[in-house]
Amino acid sequence: MTSWLLTLLLSGFSWAAPAPRVLVATYCGIINPAAAEYLEGAVSAAAAQHVSALVIELDTPGGLDLSMRQIVKAILASEVPVIVYVSPAGARAASAGVFITMAAHIAAMTPGTNIGAAHPVSIGTMPGVGGGKDKPDAVMEGKIVQDASAYLQAIAARRGRNTSWAAEGVTRSTSIVSAEAVRSHVVDLEAKSLDELLAAVDGRRLPDFPRLTLRTRGAELVRFPMTNRQKFLAAVSDPNIAMILMTLGVSGLLIELYSPGLILPGIVGAVSLILAFYSFQTLSASFAGVLLMLVGFLLYVVEIKIASYGLLALSGTAAILLGAMMLFRESGGGLRISWSVLGSTVGTLAVLVTALLAIATRVFARRSKAGAEGLAGQVAVVVEDLSPRGQVTLSGELWRAESLEGTIPAGSEVRIDSVESLTLKVRRRA
Repeated sequence: MTSWLLTLLLSGFSWAAPAPRVLVATYCGIINPAAAEYLEGAVSAAAAQHVSALVIELDTPGGLDLSMRQIVKAILASEVPVIVYVSPAGARAASAGVFITMAAHIAAMTPGTNIGAAHPVSIGTMPGVGGGKDKPDAVMEGKIVQDASAYLQAIAARRGRNTSWAAEGVTRSTSIVSAEAVRSHVVDLEAKSLDELLAAVDGRRLPDFPRLTLRTRGAELVRFPMTNRQKFLAAVSDPNIAMILMTLGVSGLLIELYSPGLILPGIVGAVSLILAFYSFQTLSASFAGVLLMLVGFLLYVVEIKIASYGLLALSGTAAILLGAMMLFRESGGGLRISWSVLGSTVGTLAVLVTALLAIATRVFARRSKAGAEGLAGQVAVVVEDLSPRGQVTLSGELWRAESLEGTIPAGSEVRIDSVESLTLKVRRRA
């Protein structure tokens, strides 16, 4: 009887045992401050919710070194096992993504993904200066590469992964597919799906958690979404979006300057420019590139005010193109402006400026309708015989007038030929 009760109690306890839970954070895009804030928040939430593990589904072309290091530090200090899963098929963990993946307690990849190309690039410098032969720049680049190589090797050594490949991934920008990454012990395993991954790692013991055995098979998946603020900042902190915002801002200001009082274009332009500058600052864009673009936009404004037959507008377009190309290095970890976005934005600006110039040219070409010049061609009535001088009335006003065709009697209608010293030169109306 006693054994039966004991068995029943033990069975009750087993029935009441909660199912394991796994927190899943998905990030696709450039590693920037918004990404760092999101993934750091996921690590903190995993610890606060006491889940069995945190899975980071990652797809990134790379990004900023500072943001990457924030994420790596959070993973290394995590109180919960972190699994970085490069997915879905066709995804990649390039540049900064390599460091994040190798920092995980368990690194996994979907078949058809790749990892590598972790060579660091200084994105806040002017490309092409000195033709790559400037010794101080070469020395500085060497220091940055060695620092990044040592950092990745230290991470790989801590996780027991391939330190030799870690060095090559930085110094030679080596990139490998998922199957080769598993064979080379760069990552731990391949998994076709998240469920397959959780089943494969179930029961593992990790060096950082000697008393913990992973319980992930059939775990309840708890999604950790980005906040609306993080989504907005992540979208804004994209080179292409920043370029579009800057173009929109300048277009709005150009329209407002040409037609003061519209208000809405000015407000939209000012807000867009502020967001663009925030994005460029966040992405550590080249100061020289931003300055060149601003000079180009200034030349557009001057072109509307001063007729230069398109020379200023052409110079502005060239300045904007050069500035955009200087903003980021071509291999800057996914931080670059695509040629399609650059061409469409600059083309839009050029069309807008051309349209404003055409309107301004037509306005300037019109004959003045105000002042003395605007009186020519109008019809007045003689109130005092013109012999040849006298007075006429025009729109209820009295004017001195002089006949160009002899005497004209009062009451006659005359046409104004010209104006000299506030005296109307008139002829008989035909």
